[in-house]
This record gives sequence, C-alpha cells and structure tokens, in this order.
Amino acid sequence: MRGPGTWWRGKSTPAKVETYTRGSFHFFAVIEVGGSGVSVAGGAGSGLGAWLMLLVCAHAAIGALTVSRAVDWVCGRREQPIRMLWALGAATGVVAVTALGVVEYGPKGDGVDSAAGSVFSFVMVFGVGIMALGVHGRRRVYALVTGFATGAGAVVLTISGSALAALIIAVAMLLSCGFVAFTAVFSVWLLKSVYELDEARETRARLAVAEERLRFGRDLHDVMGRNLAVIALKSELAVQLARRGRSEAVEQMIEVQRIAQESQREVRDVVRGYREADLGVELAGAQGVLTAAGIDCEVTGEAAGLPVEVQSALAWVVREATTNVLRHGNAERCAVSVGVREGRVVLKVENDGAAGASDGGGGSGLAGLRERLAAVDGTLEACRVGEGVFRLVVEVPLVGAGVREGAV
Repeated sequence: MRGPGTWWRGKSTPAKVETYTRGSFHFFAVIEVGGSGVSVAGGAGSGLGAWLMLLVCAHAAIGALTVSRAVDWVCGRREQPIRMLWALGAATGVVAVTALGVVEYGPKGDGVDSAAGSVFSFVMVFGVGIMALGVHGRRRVYALVTGFATGAGAVVLTISGSALAALIIAVAMLLSCGFVAFTAVFSVWLLKSVYELDEARETRARLAVAEERLRFGRDLHDVMGRNLAVIALKSELAVQLARRGRSEAVEQMIEVQRIAQESQREVRDVVRGYREADLGVELAGAQGVLTAAGIDCEVTGEAAGLPVEVQSALAWVVREATTNVLRHGNAERCAVSVGVREGRVVLKVENDGAAGASDGGGGSGLAGLRERLAAVDGTLEACRVGEGVFRLVVEVPLVGAGVREGAV
C-alpha cells in the first residue's frame, strides 16, 4: 500500500506547490469555523450562537468551494469562477452585517459582543483573502480590499453613529484583509511561476530533440541533395543519347548506378552515426546539462576502450535517464558510474528525486531502451531504493577482449 510519504514524493514540484497552496487556503475554513466556534460557544446563548455558527459554516463552505475553483483557474483548468466570487462576496457581506447588527441590536453583554465581533473579523478577513485568489491584477485586489474595508466602516457608522468606531474598524479591516490578500496574491504568483518553469523545462527538452532532428535532416540533405541532382542530370542526358542511338547512353546509366549505390552507402553512414551515440560525449553532456539545471551531478568511470556497439547502447541510456531526471524528477543530486565487472559493462544512474521514477514502471522511454539493449544482449533494471532514491542499472556483456576491468 502507498503511504502518505510515497504519495507526496510521487508528485512533481509544481503539483506539490499546488497541493500546498490548495491545502493552505482550504485550512482557512477550518480556522474560521474553529475560531468563531470558540468565541460563540463561550459568549453567545444557545439559540443565537447556533444561528451565528450556521452562518459561519455556510460561509466557510462557500469559501472552500471558491478556493478549489480559483486554484483550478490559476492552473488553467477552468474559467475564472466569477459567480463563485460574487457568491462569496455576498455571503461575506451578509454575515458581516449580521454580526455587526447583533453587536448593536442583539442581547447585551460583553460575551455576545465578543462572539459577534469574532464572527465579523473571521468572515471578513478570510472572505476577502479567498476572493483575492480569483481576481486578476493588483489594482483589482487593491479595490477589493479597500472596498470591503470602506464598506465595513460605513456599516459601523450607519449602525452606531460613531465616526471614530467606523474609522477604527475600516483601518483594522484594511490592514488585516490586506495582509491575507497579499498572501493570496503571492501564492498565486508562486504557483504560476513554478508551472511556467516546469513548462520551460519541457520546452527545452523538446527543443533538444528538435535540434537533433534538424541536424540529422541537414546531414541527410547534404548527402542526398547533390547526388540526386547529379543522378537527375545524367539520367536526362542518357535519355537524350538513347533517343539519338548513341552508345554513350549506357555509360551514363552505369554512372547513374554507381552514384546511386554510393548514395545508399552514404545514407547508411549518416544513419549509423545518428544511431550510434558516443558514450563519452553523452556522459559529459549529461553532467553539463544537469549541473546547469542546479542538480549536483557526479560522473565516474570512462568509456574509452569499450566496443562501439556497447558505447552506443549505453549512450542512449544516459541520454534517456538524463531526460527523465530533468523532466519528471525533483532531484538535487545525481550519480552516474560506468565500469567493467566480470566481463560485463555496468552503468548505474542514481538520483534522489524519486518522482523521476515515473517512467520506471515500463514507460515508453525505458521500453525503447530495453529494445536497444536487447540488440547487444543487455539488461535494464529501474526501481526505487531507499528513501526517495531512484536507480537505473544496465548491464551489457563485452564482445571482445582487451578491456580493463574496473570498480563500479
């Protein structure tokens, strides 16, 4: 069974930030109900207290639903929840005005006033803070906070007739609501930034693949473009000579045949060079890319002396493993080692971002590597080891002598 720790480690960094943001603002509902409940239970009567708690619970429920839809909107999964924002704003205003009305016109007593004031404060602060999650732009957030603070002061002035009390309430709500709204705006900015960084990482990986395809296309064009042009010209010349009954047409077609065979050989060389990646180059490239991404990468062992086909297979493993660490993991350290043991080349790739193991259960990337390794009788194992560590182990038998054994 998967425990809470495994569930959390299995998430990507953006998903973790989203879960933390969503959970933090959902917890506002718990604080609102709990904080108001303590004051209401200690100061209001059973009848009035029950009505006040019913209003608080309804407001908290609307707030929790607004949080879910607002975070989905921030992540681009739904449209802006305008109706929910209006509903939360209306609920906040109704409960706040009701609480102020209880203070002025309800049963007298410090306990009742304290309970109603607590309900007013919690509802205003958390209501405005949650609404700030689903609002575009700083100016609208400023208008939201200022509007509710001014409205609270106006209601107090209307009910009590005290300008001083109205000013105090307005300033207190401006500061407290502004602080929570700032927290919401910062959380939205952080969540968007993390997702944009993750998307940039995905784009970088796709650009690397596209660049390699373009390189291959350029090489293939350089090889085939000239030869095909020569074949076309000589074929046309052979046709003209044949129509005139000239024997030189046979010589031209023999030349066309030779160029075509040479083109086949050159294309095979290009494809072979594309498929047979160099292990030493890939190890150096992996260390450079991971280091640039802020991941401490240690590479041990050398590729010198290994057969070409073994180097090619292992180079593709290094390339795929590096891509997985960059795209799917949350690693801070990565270790790559290569060596020879008991007549087999052993390649190990370990990183401490277990989320990078998402492809380890038979995903298309590792499945493709297994197919490549099968051509050289190699094996591949991918699994989690220890606390949050993902390990990839590849073994390929050597087909030749003269390779010095070394520790892995």
